Amino acid sequence: MTVTLSADIVVLDIEGTTSEAGFILGDLYDYARPRLEEALGRPELREARAAAIVETGIAADATDADVADALRALMATDVKSTPLKTIQGVIWAEGFAAGEITSQFFDDVPPRLRAWAAAGQRIAVYSSGSVASQHPWFRHAPQGDLSTLVEAWFDTVNAGGKKDAASYAKIAEALGVEPARALFLTDHPEEVTAARAAGWQTVALDRAGEPWAGTAFEGPVVHSLDEIDLTR
Repeated sequence: MTVTLSADIVVLDIEGTTSEAGFILGDLYDYARPRLEEALGRPELREARAAAIVETGIAADATDADVADALRALMATDVKSTPLKTIQGVIWAEGFAAGEITSQFFDDVPPRLRAWAAAGQRIAVYSSGSVASQHPWFRHAPQGDLSTLVEAWFDTVNAGGKKDAASYAKIAEALGVEPARALFLTDHPEEVTAARAAGWQTVALDRAGEPWAGTAFEGPVVHSLDEIDLTR
């Protein structure tokens, strides 16, 4: 089934929407886990470290090893923690730059994004993963650099929580578009609800094998970006 829509900008979730959740929770998490303690000692991550201590409820004088263990516990249950995502983002960006890790995209995503961009469609990203990790994720796609197709990047630091309608209002304002002319693509039902509450258009990605597959989503549902006929 094809969904036909008109929007001024399409905003993409990543995990479960453009890319396999299992790849992120597997390869990338495995890369970050042993590197957390070293990263926590860096001056540029001092604020994220302090926020992680507050969020996890461990002692204020916790060692880097203690904080790293607390963050690994969050990772074990895939908690969408902003300080964790900030720290992970720095680790992953360095891993991408060193060629030690690569990203992953569903086969339909790169050609569809390139076609939309060629047709003049504006594209942005809104993910719980930090902006620092979003750039290299798209830049190091196996199908070639996709970062040049994206004009703006949003995370829970610069936009707010993805289940909060106010975050989508903030993004629309930052992009200079009316909410009704913005389209959000995500695989998460609560994100669909929040975006629609802010007046956005939504399309839910129901991809086989992903965490929210088979959910009763609000609004249109597709299984691939190829099922979206998008015009401006």
